[in-house]
Amino acid sequence: MDHYRGKKVLIVGLGKTSFVLINFFNKLECQVKVTDIRPIFDLNKPVKRVKKINPTPELILGEHREADFLEADLIIYSPSVDPHLPQLEIARHHGKEVYSEFTFSARYCNKPVIAVCGSYGRTTIAHMIAYILKLDKKNVFVGGTSEEPFINFHLLDDKDSVDYVIVELSPQQIKSLNFLKPILVVYPNLDEIKIPPMFRSVSEYIETCLSVANLLGPEGYLVLNFDKLASLGIFKDMQARTCWYSKRSFVKMGVIGDVQGTHFHEKRIHSNVHCHSEFKVNKMRIVGPRNRENLLAAITACKALNTSDEAIQECIVKFPGISHRIEYIIEKNGVKFYNDAKSENMYDLQKTLESFREPVILIAGGKDTEQEFEGFANIIHEKVRLLVIVGECKESLNRSIGDATQTYLVGSFDESVLIAYQKSRNGDTIVLCPGNSSTDVFRDYVEKGNYFKKLVYQL
Repeated sequence: MDHYRGKKVLIVGLGKTSFVLINFFNKLECQVKVTDIRPIFDLNKPVKRVKKINPTPELILGEHREADFLEADLIIYSPSVDPHLPQLEIARHHGKEVYSEFTFSARYCNKPVIAVCGSYGRTTIAHMIAYILKLDKKNVFVGGTSEEPFINFHLLDDKDSVDYVIVELSPQQIKSLNFLKPILVVYPNLDEIKIPPMFRSVSEYIETCLSVANLLGPEGYLVLNFDKLASLGIFKDMQARTCWYSKRSFVKMGVIGDVQGTHFHEKRIHSNVHCHSEFKVNKMRIVGPRNRENLLAAITACKALNTSDEAIQECIVKFPGISHRIEYIIEKNGVKFYNDAKSENMYDLQKTLESFREPVILIAGGKDTEQEFEGFANIIHEKVRLLVIVGECKESLNRSIGDATQTYLVGSFDESVLIAYQKSRNGDTIVLCPGNSSTDVFRDYVEKGNYFKKLVYQL
């Protein structure tokens, strides 16, 4: 990428990814300019952050000036920006280099790429695959999100030693994707109910999502969820070698001789990709049917990559989950702790509780956003042995669900963790699952989850 050194670069959209792009092009001594259609009073925090960067890029806010697009040698737009923005189309018409951040990163990535697609579950599957590969002594980069943009791969000091690049691909990213050459693609699902607004129809959405699979050659691998995608005949025409996975038994379904892949049979995970392997599942840290389904996807992908069975079995036992998403923290004096700070509404709280087989000690509550709490008493009664409520909404939350189980109202978050632990007994599970926004006390759910982990380790 050294040929971009000193060039004029226009970054469209001032978001999380933009700061990584600014850093990247500053290292190449480029003349960096950032444009965002939003006015400055909507961007106070990011603007203050930009002004601390040295050298500080020029900021154009509240408008997209056509001249800025035509003067630039290179234009990179953030994930949230419409790829068909009129100014981007004008720049393309004038022969300018125009890329999404993801496409730009993909063009200059010379490492084997594993792409995780689908409507949901991408983050967990990507990190499970990475976890297994790292246990197998491979050097791995995982990215493709706003928290870890793909461009960060090019900022690594040791990127030449990376064995695999694992990227998450949302349907929005795929819509403007070029230059990606994956060796393996995973599809856990294709949800036709919640289609992003930029797609005009279900068929456009499906065709866009599946376009990544068409990038695979005959030597590539396509990993698919049998339970959700087997009925889609389009996968039969793919060049790549197809590996399926299922929570059900291929033997009982009568397809064991017809498909290659991974399935759950007689209380073990079986995989016949390359060779037959069996894995014990009686000591898993992850909970919930969706997480176990994601695990099957990761195992199938790693079997296709000829990863050792020992690394896969160790992942099954030790993988803690994704940060703040039913993340296993530690077991202390026979009590297990899970951090699910990302669940900031009552519907997510319900899904989390349904993931646990036995009743838990639940820490809930947060900012009072006038959320409706009616209708959740039954799940609390069924799945919560003891409830600790904290935060602005504790009184209204208590009025709606407090009678469903033994409930304590506390004055501080520190106190909520302490009383949950004091009331626990051997074999209990304590779960932080707010069901409400964390911004009454914390900056966001990440800060709340990290503070929870800190308190747990200090008990």
